[in-house]
Amino acid sequence: MTRLAPVPTDFVLDDLTRSLLIGSAVLLVAVAAVRISVRSGLPSLLIFLGIGLVLGEKGLGIGFDSQELTQVLGYCALVLILAEGGLTTRWSSIRRSVAPAAVLSTVGVFVSVGVVAVAARYVLNLDWTVALLIGAILSSTDAAAVFSVLRTVPLPRRLSGLLEAESGFNDAPVVILVVALAAESVPLAEHHPWWYVLVEAGVELVGGTVIGLLVGWAGAWLLRRVAGASSALFSIGVVSLVVLAYAIAATVHTSGFIAAYLSALVLGNLGLPHRAAVHSFSSALGSIAQIGLFIMLGLLASPEELPEQIGPAILIGLVLLLVARPLSVLVSLTPFRIPLRDQAFLSWAGLRGAVPIVLATVPATLGTANAARIFNLVFVLVVIFTLVQAPTLPWVARRLGLAESVRSVDLDVETTPLETMGADVIQVTVGERSRLHGVELFELRLPPGANVTLVVRDGKGFVPQGQTVLRHGDQLLVVSTADVRHKAEQRIRDVDEGGRLAGWA
Repeated sequence: MTRLAPVPTDFVLDDLTRSLLIGSAVLLVAVAAVRISVRSGLPSLLIFLGIGLVLGEKGLGIGFDSQELTQVLGYCALVLILAEGGLTTRWSSIRRSVAPAAVLSTVGVFVSVGVVAVAARYVLNLDWTVALLIGAILSSTDAAAVFSVLRTVPLPRRLSGLLEAESGFNDAPVVILVVALAAESVPLAEHHPWWYVLVEAGVELVGGTVIGLLVGWAGAWLLRRVAGASSALFSIGVVSLVVLAYAIAATVHTSGFIAAYLSALVLGNLGLPHRAAVHSFSSALGSIAQIGLFIMLGLLASPEELPEQIGPAILIGLVLLLVARPLSVLVSLTPFRIPLRDQAFLSWAGLRGAVPIVLATVPATLGTANAARIFNLVFVLVVIFTLVQAPTLPWVARRLGLAESVRSVDLDVETTPLETMGADVIQVTVGERSRLHGVELFELRLPPGANVTLVVRDGKGFVPQGQTVLRHGDQLLVVSTADVRHKAEQRIRDVDEGGRLAGWA
């Protein structure tokens, strides 16, 4: 009998046990940290980065220094984060924002890159290619961080939709630009003229867009016919299609990120069954991806090398925050007649998060000069300016008069009969300044097919009557048919702004 020689391996069962012990403990700490984040207003990404730093070599001694693995796992995490964003975004909420968001994600990116590159060239004394590379890395915003801070400050739909659309669109052109500029920065590499890089980026974006839309439509058609009644398996199938869109696009050298986001957006808005299960599954994957990504980035950073980049990071960050971002917003959104106060908020809301730090690993993997300096600069800048911008965003929204006094959110109810009946469930919170206060329920005059079925006041719920008077802080549960959902929500907003006589004039 022939004996097979044992396969040598560096990872054995004891290593698996140890890894599971550490990994599960870290996840539990991260979940607890989210609660601290909500109470303190501190973005969770900073807490996760801090956990990574504590676990690293200078903390508990876990060694991790692979830029290549960070980039690979970072891309995987970004695909899952984009999948969650696309699947949970309603097309109706971003439809009017698609054009301005697309311009802000392309023209705005180039404006921001140019301004930051000038500052990096003359402040940090870098050559133009590396300066442009730093500008490109820092040009991507993180709307997920914005919304984590603004949970209690509802924005008008025109703003929230624009931020959602920008967050989905801007990763793709930025990744293409960073990879191209990093390749140009490699010593002895073949250099291409600027117009070649722009044409290549345009072709990749168009190709990724086509692939994403096709995979989304074809995947929805296929799932309707072959997927079973299991909501769990259906959710796996939906997320797998998004990953497939990324893989196909990347295989043919087009933009996998735009393909992933658009396929998810299509799949999330075609009325597929098991919507609640799909949302829950994609949100869970997205949360795990974000936690793992930020902790890994914290592990990768070398704390002893960060302090020397504080000065340059503050200078470049101020240029980015006070010049580059506002100018990119002004150039991109003025043609669409976006009000100046909206532009002011969008300028301040340009938070940097995981994407710039992940992209800062690209130069190291390609052999770009000054790669370690670039990573440390980006890491420090993201931490400092997240601390500056994130806690002040609610205040800025209120000062600009953009914080709405009533908030409505979709509720994912874990029952398929609602979907088969074409029903929607909305939760409405009556804010401190809302004119819904003092209005009797019958005065809402909701359209036929919509009704308030539950009111939660001071932590206690009750079934309201027509004469029930609404109060500040009330939470309403509104059930409506799908075709009148938006009319019901608009009617609630009208009364919130104009009081009980709204609509009579």
